[in-house]
Order: sequence, then C-alpha cells, then structure tokens
Amino acid sequence: MEEGIIKPKTQRHKRILDHRAPKVFENDKKALIIKGGNTSNVVTTALQELHMLKRPNSIFFRKRNICRPFEDATSIEFLTKMNDASLFLFGSHSKKRPHNLVIGRTYDQQILDMVELGIEKFTSLTEIKGPKSSAGAKPCLIFNGEGFEADTDLRRLRSLLIDFFRGPVITNVTLQGLEQVISFTAIDDRVLMRNLKVNLKKSGTRTPRIELSDMGPNFDFVIRRTKLGSDDLYKRACRMPKAAKLRKKKNISRSVFGEKHGRIHMTKQNVDSIQLRKVKALKRKLPSETDAKKAKTDTKEKE
Repeated sequence: MEEGIIKPKTQRHKRILDHRAPKVFENDKKALIIKGGNTSNVVTTALQELHMLKRPNSIFFRKRNICRPFEDATSIEFLTKMNDASLFLFGSHSKKRPHNLVIGRTYDQQILDMVELGIEKFTSLTEIKGPKSSAGAKPCLIFNGEGFEADTDLRRLRSLLIDFFRGPVITNVTLQGLEQVISFTAIDDRVLMRNLKVNLKKSGTRTPRIELSDMGPNFDFVIRRTKLGSDDLYKRACRMPKAAKLRKKKNISRSVFGEKHGRIHMTKQNVDSIQLRKVKALKRKLPSETDAKKAKTDTKEKE
C-alpha cells in the first residue's frame, strides 16, 4: 500500500472516507468548540452560547485540552482532522491574556488563518429578556466600518467570520425565515458583535415593517494576535473548480411554473427545393392524364 493512501476495511469506513473526500460542492463547514486548560466563567459561557448559534454544524468539547494554538497547532490540526471540521474556536484564560478566544480555520488539514480575540465586554443570552430566534436559523451578516475594507487583518477576519457564522449554503430565503441578524462593527482595533432578532410588524402593505430587538449574546472584542496564511496559500484555498461554476445556457429560460422553454434560431429555408418523400396519394396529376385514363377505362367496360 502506498504511503498516505488509506484503504477502507469495512463499509462504514468506506462511507466515512467518501464523505471526507474532496468534492466539487463542499459540505457544510463544521466547527470545533474547544475549552483550554484554564477557562473563566465568561469564556465557558461564551463558548456554550456560540456553540448554540452555530448548531447543528458545531461540536462542543466539554473536556479541557491543554494546548497553545499560536505556539504549537498540531493538536488543533489533529482534532479538526479526526472530526472532519475545518473551523475551530478555542477558549482560554490567563493573567497575561484574560478571557481569550482564538478563532481559526484550516485548509488541507493545516492551519490557514488564526485570530486571537480578547473579550472586553460580554452580555449573555440569558441576561436579555425577549424572543429568541429558532435553532439552526440562517443569519444575515452585516459588517460596518471602513476597517473591514482598508485593513488587511480585519479584511481576513471578516472572511473568517463569514465562514464561521454563515450556515448552510442555500439559493433562496423566505422573509419569514430571516429571523436573525449578526452585526459586526470595526472601531480601531476593536470589533463589536451584536446579535439581533428580526420582528415582522404590520405595515398596511404586503411588505411588513422590520424591527430589530437585542437578543444576545453580545461581545466587545479586541484583536490581540493574528497568524494569517500567505497570499498564495489563501488564493489556492479560495480557488473554485471549473465544474462548480454554473454557466448560463443560452436561449433557455424557465417560466413561473418551472417549465423549461428553449428558443431555436434557424436561417430562411426554400420550401420548394426541399426533397420530400414521394407518396403516390399526394402526387399531383395533370388534367390530360386523368381524362385519358378515364376514357381508357370506359372503352374497356363497353367491350
């Protein structure tokens, strides 16, 4: 057996390898929520509530894992590989870095991007009274601030947050299905995260009036450290295969009911010169020929 190639021994193992194999259209990205060797109540509650926001595409590790992602990321890479997860969120607490969160993602089973965020202010989900969104709802992500466009670290952090919170990839969203809004605001080296509930009110028209109410959890993050992949590696990770690019077919459209309609363009044709099938019943006869045949039949009958 060649090195690096795993051959399945059972049907279950074969299904697992087929699920983890590279695909043209990726599966929904899963996230690992990992507790460090030492965590505070703020970090533990934050990890639990972020796990609730990410469900069902998240795995929460309740046992502590002693590791330092910025010094040695081999344990994080091993856990993401074994659980088939490309995103992770690591929480820890120390005197030097209190209430610390490390959010990151992997590519080809290796760390691609990591950003260390410190929690300066945290408002729990239970501290805010009011209606909450349903579990597994696809959120609307809003990014405010020029830093998400001008600053390289914030621009990569925006891409990382989109990967983490976007949920499953779908084509259409109904208005009633839009229940949650997550807003990120960049102010200097801080990122403010607000989780809002969408309330549909009567407006007297077909389009309802939208009101946003605070739902939680809310965070005030400060960026401490970053470890970003090179531009070449990031470009290779974002590359889309040709088979995944859906090309629009010309002259084909669909009606409101989903029926496919096609348009055919043809050049002008000369009908007189088209060779048709020679059918005796459709053959035109000249008047002289019909009179001669009729006279011939009449003479035969008289005889």
